[in-house]
Amino acid sequence: MKPLEGAVFVVGLGLIGGSMALAIKKEHPESVVIGFDVNEDEMKLAKTLAVIDDAVFSLEEGMAQADVIILATPVMQTEKILAEMLTYRLKPSVIVTDVGSTKQRIVQHAKRLLEKGITFIGGHPMAGSHKSGVTAARAHLFENAFYILTPTEEVPKSDVERLKQWLKGTKAHFVTLSPKEHDRITGVISHFPHIIAASLVHQAQQHEQEDELVSRLAAGGFRDITRIASSNPEMWRDIFLHNKEELLALFDRWMMEMQKVRSFVEREESDAIYRYFLEAKQFRDGLPVRTKGAIPSFYDLYVDVPDYPGVISEITGYLAHERISITNIRIIETREEIYGVLRLSFQSDEDRQRAKECIKKHTNYETYEG
Repeated sequence: MKPLEGAVFVVGLGLIGGSMALAIKKEHPESVVIGFDVNEDEMKLAKTLAVIDDAVFSLEEGMAQADVIILATPVMQTEKILAEMLTYRLKPSVIVTDVGSTKQRIVQHAKRLLEKGITFIGGHPMAGSHKSGVTAARAHLFENAFYILTPTEEVPKSDVERLKQWLKGTKAHFVTLSPKEHDRITGVISHFPHIIAASLVHQAQQHEQEDELVSRLAAGGFRDITRIASSNPEMWRDIFLHNKEELLALFDRWMMEMQKVRSFVEREESDAIYRYFLEAKQFRDGLPVRTKGAIPSFYDLYVDVPDYPGVISEITGYLAHERISITNIRIIETREEIYGVLRLSFQSDEDRQRAKECIKKHTNYETYEG
């Protein structure tokens, strides 16, 4: 199918909105991508970096021109914009979509648009990065990720296919769910894990008041398993309020689960404890390894390095020479006269494998994947 022509209006030019714009521009070079962001500096930067073709300084101006409108804003802001759109003059054939990680409330707010004959299709590209802002935007961010669409019954299938064609450049795998199915699934695999991670951190913080060693010893494994607790608190506040009903049900099930495990420990039921961990291991080991999910993956490479000045710049220099981008770097442990562990994080498994080969080619340091 030949590339589409038309105007795409992206509202919100952060990591997701910027990456959507780049993917669309790459796949449909004859189209015009217009951008808007409440942060004018970010919007001007998006124009300078050619993430968008043009910028507008009002939602109404951009929406009047658009054949496709992508709301890449926080979920609470998306609700407000959907209400404002009722007063705007839109093209009758326009398709409106969003990228929020909750869907039931968003679709509910979009009903008045649908009643006016405007097509709204809820969307959620399940990919991200540990970086933010338009400078982190990449056309390939969504490649091989699941992209959930939640059209209501009123939306013609032809419009869903037209939106998929516009989004073809994301190279994502499209999955159609009802808004409720979406919120239930993301509640289990994304939203609830964030509250568990935050709770573990709160527990450690409380225990630190009793023993200051807690935070010092929490480096390494504890820090790794609670990484997602460092996510944007404003965003997660809004998500929890949006997905309230599903999360309340999950809280009830989680407390029952913890009570069950607590009883195993209290009664010293050795076999039950063993089976509990075994079943968790088997299910976890069977999860897809190279598929992008709701929580951004960590592509870590660990390098055993000798403790001498300049070793980090030596390794990063080799990677820079081969244009391999690092998203994070940290020394886990270094002590005099023994090897330390350098943890390098990458945006994709491909970058991690390239880094592994690069380090192997230039050094004799041992590497292993996390």
